[in-house]
Amino acid sequence: MRLATRVWGDGPRTAVLVHGIMTDSRTWRRVAPAIAEHGYRVVAVDLRGHGASGATDTYTSDPYTPATLAADLLDTLPPAPDLAIAHSLGSAALLLAVPGLRCARAVHCDPAWLRRPRDLDALRAVKHATWRELRAAHPRWHHDDITDEQRALATWDPESVEALLHLPGLPDTAPAVPSLVLLADPSERVPPAEAATLRRCGWQVRTVDGAGHTVHRDDPAGFLAGLRGWL
Repeated sequence: MRLATRVWGDGPRTAVLVHGIMTDSRTWRRVAPAIAEHGYRVVAVDLRGHGASGATDTYTSDPYTPATLAADLLDTLPPAPDLAIAHSLGSAALLLAVPGLRCARAVHCDPAWLRRPRDLDALRAVKHATWRELRAAHPRWHHDDITDEQRALATWDPESVEALLHLPGLPDTAPAVPSLVLLADPSERVPPAEAATLRRCGWQVRTVDGAGHTVHRDDPAGFLAGLRGWL
């Protein structure tokens, strides 16, 4: 499936951004221009069932799995980008797409690789959250991010939560390309023991102090500082 994209900058290098569940490419709005200033053309996708990409083909088998989302990335993104950054569920898709995408470097921001007990019906219900409810859930976000999130929820297909039943698990080998895992503090997605396992396997792991799961919205400056040496 060809995905809708949003672009910042026109530099000679290419960076690709992959958002997490429920949101869309607008999630990067406060950090993408700063990445572009490092000499990148920044291309952010709307995953299937999110943003302008629309809901999935009802005839597709297992339409919402990380493997299907990864295939969409390969159908859409420019090959061999200099940098790929993904968040949460987007990191699960990127993890599977990296060999085919042939990116030079990858950054996984608080990745959703490990399955956790989740109430999928409760997650689906977030689609109808009010602005005030979103503000209460995300007290550190800029007010424009709350507005963007409410707009993203309006186009989000809540059936995409099924992807959370098919997460790839924690990698137990060295990364295919130089890779950074940038974690929340604390991270529920990659707890300390699992972070130590990644380090032993050759992954670089950093933490953004005090940031929640959506690191780039909770602390844009901390997120960009965490990318030091990777841009």
